Amino acid sequence: MNNESTSNTPQNFRTRLSSGERLLGTMVTLPTASTAEILADAGFDWLFIDGEHGPLDTSDILGILQAVSHRIACIVRVPACDEVAIKKVLDLGAAGIIVPQVNSAEQAADVVRYARYAPEGSRGVGLARAHGYGFRFAEYVASANAEISVIVQAEHRTAVDNIESIVKVPGVDAVLLGPYDLSASYGKMGQISDAEVLAGIDRVTKSCQAVKMPLGYFGISFDAVKPWMDQGYSLVVAGVDVLFLGNGARRMMKDLQAVTP
Repeated sequence: MNNESTSNTPQNFRTRLSSGERLLGTMVTLPTASTAEILADAGFDWLFIDGEHGPLDTSDILGILQAVSHRIACIVRVPACDEVAIKKVLDLGAAGIIVPQVNSAEQAADVVRYARYAPEGSRGVGLARAHGYGFRFAEYVASANAEISVIVQAEHRTAVDNIESIVKVPGVDAVLLGPYDLSASYGKMGQISDAEVLAGIDRVTKSCQAVKMPLGYFGISFDAVKPWMDQGYSLVVAGVDVLFLGNGARRMMKDLQAVTP
């Protein structure tokens, strides 16, 4: 992370990602713009806005983007590889998308197609916040294909089996590992240190590194992501807003209870 760099703008997130720069992010799951503002002020490079799990709906995502997307890259995870879901969050002004459960090259190609305007894709054209509600339409359409980041998640053993073809799909900007879902797909829920799960992760790692595809990893703590940062993973998702709140509150309560009456 380099907060002093003039390149540290939401519009340049894709360029920074493709260059291999380490980008430090965290996950937003609470449906309040204030939470996103607090995390943006903490100095992260980007925010992972989770529209797959938890309570965030379209209006919540819009509020978060209105609050912070002008100063930090907001990448929204959509619920699935769905054309409407993808174009909706991009029209809201997201700097990119994360798509879960992308298990084949065909699915990855669909993701890219839904996220890019013609001739690179088939993204529908509308007037929304991203286009300045019509007043910056031409400017946005001219730059969107170059600036929007497309990130696919490898979080199933089928994705591992197909990873060599997935990473060759033009327009995919990064692969984000989902270690918990991946472990579940092997019948080993939460056993992310299991040998079979680690072998799958290793295959994804080597396949991505062979074609210089940026790699991402999610972990709930620094200790969880540090080993993967050491392996060259550059797209880092560390921590979740609810855990920051809960852990901080519990530490405070523990300290208060330790004071002798």
